Amino acid sequence: MQPEPAVTFAAVAAVLYAAHQAGDYWAQTNVQAMEKGLPGWKGRRACVGHIASYTLTLAGFLYGSALWLGLALRPWNALGGLAVSAVTHYAADRRTPLERVAAAMDRRWGKLGFYRAGEGLATGAALLDQAWHWVWLLVSALVVAGGPHG
Repeated sequence: MQPEPAVTFAAVAAVLYAAHQAGDYWAQTNVQAMEKGLPGWKGRRACVGHIASYTLTLAGFLYGSALWLGLALRPWNALGGLAVSAVTHYAADRRTPLERVAAAMDRRWGKLGFYRAGEGLATGAALLDQAWHWVWLLVSALVVAGGPHG
């Protein structure tokens, strides 16, 4: 018996969140982390490499969890959800698009100042990057779970 759509969504969301942590921090190489935001082809190449390993990590977690939990996920929904995650992750990790979103929100909410605040790993940019990823992981989970009618 297939679980209710809300149960499938909850399981998929939890799996994608955990897989995100593994893919964004453990599967990413140091070179990818240092170069993915650089301008030009060097940055694009590093970011594509990161997105490839990241998406394979998500796919592996999703596939293994679906088998373990007995979730009958539709392949096209799974591919669609992974594509949403990959495209939006790439946009954020190229740095400039996310900074532009912060700049667009700056006048009303002061996000550009927050984006540029901090040092090292504790920066507004890093926090907004993760918040961006998690919002899109939620959307990805909805796509994977198949919408309101399963």
